[in-house]
Amino acid sequence: MLLGKKRKLGREIKEMSVGEKLALTEKIEDKDILLYLGLTDDANPLYIQHDYASQTPFKKPIVPSIMLTGMITSAISKYLPGPGSHILSQDIQFPKPVYHYATVHLLLEVVEINHDDHTVKITVVGTNEKEEVVISGQLKVCPPHRLGGMDGNVLDNF
Repeated sequence: MLLGKKRKLGREIKEMSVGEKLALTEKIEDKDILLYLGLTDDANPLYIQHDYASQTPFKKPIVPSIMLTGMITSAISKYLPGPGSHILSQDIQFPKPVYHYATVHLLLEVVEINHDDHTVKITVVGTNEKEEVVISGQLKVCPPHRLGGMDGNVLDNF
């Protein structure tokens, strides 16, 4: 149990359908960038130094691509398919930079379901406030497997 609550798993592959969509909006704040940089020990001046970034084609600090990827993986873990799912592969492009304080709108869509290998293909498109595409890609995801045979107490230790 987690703080006295049983954890709910995401949806099984048989509960999913092609065309399902998930829309999310993420606002990127300084605290998020500083947490990421602190966790990864990443001191790239392009991410944090205004004086350096101002001299580059970007003109101001940008958000690390892997941090944007984290927003996508979090959406998959939390919502589509949800808890218990696992990303097997990802192909993600970042055609335009995302700047500090940006708002990113993510749209994830199930485009393929493969029951034989227990995977779903999910596309993702991220746009900024100007509706420019800043993220584009697809992921191969293994939805959660149903656990059974243990009186429903399988997740009690989590």
